[in-house]
Amino acid sequence: MTNNSERSSDFDSTNLIFFIYKWRKQLIIITIAAIVFSTIASFTIEPRFKSTVILFPTTNVSLSKALLSENAGQKQDILQFGEEEEAEQMLQLLNSDEIRGRICQKYNLMKHYDIDTTDRYKRTKLYEKYTDNITFKRTEFMSVKIEVLDRSPDTAAMIANDISVLLDSTKTRMQHERAVQALKIVQKEYFDKFNEIHQMSDSIEKLNKLGVYDYESQSEVTSEQYAIAVSKGDPRAIKALEEKLKIIADYGSAYVSIRDYLVEEHKQLSLLQEKYKEAKVDAEQNIPQKFVVNRAYPAEKKSYPVRWLIVTISTLSAFLLAVLSLILFERFSEIKLKQ
Repeated sequence: MTNNSERSSDFDSTNLIFFIYKWRKQLIIITIAAIVFSTIASFTIEPRFKSTVILFPTTNVSLSKALLSENAGQKQDILQFGEEEEAEQMLQLLNSDEIRGRICQKYNLMKHYDIDTTDRYKRTKLYEKYTDNITFKRTEFMSVKIEVLDRSPDTAAMIANDISVLLDSTKTRMQHERAVQALKIVQKEYFDKFNEIHQMSDSIEKLNKLGVYDYESQSEVTSEQYAIAVSKGDPRAIKALEEKLKIIADYGSAYVSIRDYLVEEHKQLSLLQEKYKEAKVDAEQNIPQKFVVNRAYPAEKKSYPVRWLIVTISTLSAFLLAVLSLILFERFSEIKLKQ
């Protein structure tokens, strides 16, 4: 038992070199064969070129509040780069079915990736190819990287840049749908209030024509004039002033009510007007939704496959497998001889 352990220990430490030397011819043949076959295999792999776009997300702020609001703070700065939350949202948009579908349709990727259109699982295969060749990653600097691999360097660059453009249109469409609905609500409220005020202003105008234009001062002055006319005993003046006082008494309360109501309604209209302007800006906005750091360009060198790496890994794997196989072969031979 002790002899076997010592023999195993000796083999592991020193005899491995002699073992390799003993089987050197076989190992050299296997290594050369591995180099040849892996080299040939590496040349059969279709080369692919990589193009990259690097983006920084923008902050999620309302354009109207950032530009029109007097209380816009740092969080409402449209020039500020987005943070982790915005980067994650950008990744979600980049992985959306809308962007993927439009890219697949524009570049006819079903045909480009040589997928059989009669295959039952053609769409699944298309999406798998899409995922293999087009990737989105968040970098350590909170930017987002779009990487596209393709056998055509021009196509890879065009797809990467188009995805960057589609990110804008997709996010803008989503925000626009919501902003338009908000605009319709505010617009209705604003014009309803405007029409209501207009009707009340017409009522005030009619009261003005009847002779009621400033209830407090008018009633005070008319009452003073009436007292003077009575003291003088002027019947014509008294009659005329009585008619004025009657009109003021009949319509004065209505005038005051409408006038005070209009003051509050004008304040509400002013607030709605600001909201209407903001909603209109948000609904009509069309600004970039990202900061482009690097645009994609056609690669001059292929990125895949890395032939020297394939040959090196394949050769080392074949060599180690051969060594292991020969060790097992010797062990089994020894056991067989003993039996």
